[in-house]
Amino acid sequence: MVETQQTAVASKTMLDVRGLKMYFPLTRGVILQRTIGYVRAVDDISFTIERGQTLGLVGESGSGKTTIGRTLIRLYKPTAGEILFEGEDLAKLHGEGLRQMRRRVQMVFQDPYASLNPRFTIGSLVSEPMHIYKLGTAKEIRERTEELLRVVGLRPEYIDRYPHEFSGGQRQRIAVARALSINPELVIADEPVSALDVSIRAQVLNLLQRLQQQFHLTYLFVSHDLSVVRHVADRIAVMYLGKIVEIADRDELYTAPKHPYTRALLSAVPIPDPKIERQRQRIILSGDLPSPINIPAGCRFHTRCPMAQSICREIEPKFEAKEGREHYAACHFAEKVTPV
Repeated sequence: MVETQQTAVASKTMLDVRGLKMYFPLTRGVILQRTIGYVRAVDDISFTIERGQTLGLVGESGSGKTTIGRTLIRLYKPTAGEILFEGEDLAKLHGEGLRQMRRRVQMVFQDPYASLNPRFTIGSLVSEPMHIYKLGTAKEIRERTEELLRVVGLRPEYIDRYPHEFSGGQRQRIAVARALSINPELVIADEPVSALDVSIRAQVLNLLQRLQQQFHLTYLFVSHDLSVVRHVADRIAVMYLGKIVEIADRDELYTAPKHPYTRALLSAVPIPDPKIERQRQRIILSGDLPSPINIPAGCRFHTRCPMAQSICREIEPKFEAKEGREHYAACHFAEKVTPV
């Protein structure tokens, strides 16, 4: 990706991902298994995140968003590529080095109903990372646990209750408190509000923004909802079938998209003005997302793109700057993509 080839200011760039690939092997046979192919969930992507900023990562289901988050935190070992966290390649870490890295990089998972063990109290769940890393005495850890519950908007006296006693929004607050318990620098939020009621989403989003300012956090915010990402992100990267097809500043992406897939996603974002909403053109993509096992030749989006021509079926477009140094897209006809 062109963006990572430019010299970044070391003090500003926290995460620099270069040529990241995550392939899952397909095997056949029970005893003598042999590999017959690969699921290319993440296929040669690069991006940077500056300290204190939020990068929104959007795309439909199956695009590889969650796989990126899990690979960055090393729940998956990448097939290839570099994950430079303040200059140190996380892809090469193992053992104690990997354990210490996870103290600086934490993840908030999508489903608060599944990510919290129902057999433990929320006090145990929030304090467990502090016990693992031996961050104080038992009394100090309990006091910090109570303080974290206050920070995320819960009462300290809830410390001995169990997850089933809380609503979805409260559970996600507990998950956020657990992620913050060991003072991370980078938080990967994997669809943190998609499992919540619409009335609760704004509360959790506002909480994440407040905590970012309070604790000087850096976020990778994964979502399929562009309207949610616009609320929290400084920059937005759009994924399609394992590739980043466009990345730009938030406002520029919304006002001047340079990829037809981004334009289609934007057309589905509702506008709270009935007159404008009635006049807008809704772009409905035909067909389904192709399989990551059998990637189409040329541009990956050409099977569903309303602008596709013969060159799109034969030659993969370069990911390059479009109308400015900070706006990148991979499309042969980027200059013809009009705002929604």
